[in-house]
Amino acid sequence: MSGRDPDRRRALLDAADRVIKEEGPGVSMAAIAAAAGITKPVLYRHFGDKHGLYQALADRHVRTVIAQLRPTFAAAGADPRARATAAIGVYLDLISANLNLYRFLFHRAGAEDSRVRSHMTSLVRSLGEELGRALAAERAVPDPVRAQVLGHAFVGMVQTTGDWWLDHQEVDRAQVVRGLVDVIAAALAREGAAPPCPSGVSPAPTGGGCA
Repeated sequence: MSGRDPDRRRALLDAADRVIKEEGPGVSMAAIAAAAGITKPVLYRHFGDKHGLYQALADRHVRTVIAQLRPTFAAAGADPRARATAAIGVYLDLISANLNLYRFLFHRAGAEDSRVRSHMTSLVRSLGEELGRALAAERAVPDPVRAQVLGHAFVGMVQTTGDWWLDHQEVDRAQVVRGLVDVIAAALAREGAAPPCPSGVSPAPTGGGCA
């Protein structure tokens, strides 16, 4: 059977998912192959090598996260705070429900192979770009360059905080979500405020610009 058979590859990825979830991020390639009912050389034949398997798993799971977050970005007219709360909640639920897979991809695979790490960084970056475009399109951040800066900042902040929370799940999830949403809401509120006056210039007493 061809190593490019999509049904066979999907079945092998399903087997890899199962054994990583059961045994944790330190699972061996031999264990993954055994779970699929094949030998390690046959497993590598389907993906090129170990790193090809890593990349295929990264594509599958990071794109799944992005697909589930995308509707919250597209919810035009929804309250920004409610949307941020929904998006962050979805993300934290996904990574906590798939803890071993998350650690396998973001910790083990990324540490072992710079190509996989670069690939995953590119996938996450695409999410920041998409959020930046949404912020600009809705005029939440009128300047498109600044919208990109904030889009990437928000995504990076949530990812890093989520990674920390996985090691500190004694911290209430709702508290983590509120803290992140507060930062995002404050930044977006600032975008709607008047720009600061230059150094040494006071705001006009009427509140309309600088004196």
